[in-house]
Amino acid sequence: MPLLLGYAGAPDGYAPEEATFWWVAVGMGFVVLAVVILLLSSLVSMVRSIDRSVVGVRDTLRAIPQNTANCALIPITADRVDAVLAEGLQHHLFLTRVLTGSGTPTGGKG
Repeated sequence: MPLLLGYAGAPDGYAPEEATFWWVAVGMGFVVLAVVILLLSSLVSMVRSIDRSVVGVRDTLRAIPQNTANCALIPITADRVDAVLAEGLQHHLFLTRVLTGSGTPTGGKG
């Protein structure tokens, strides 16, 4: 315990309180150094994580042209879907008339 109080290992000419003060300052320096090491390690870890995420975003952005290469076909497909829907509605109307007997399948000539 004398080392912690500054009595052992103190140079000649220094009071025990002064030696204790310097040992406390050295101890605080080590604590600050440990905190700096922990914070820098945490920062390096976060930067690596961000770097990996940036690579994923870059790959996604590079894939956009392939994903949107067929966008010109969307209006054509929409028109054809509308045509199929109109044809389906015509068949539905025809079958409804036939099944309910409200019309003849030959357009009223029957």
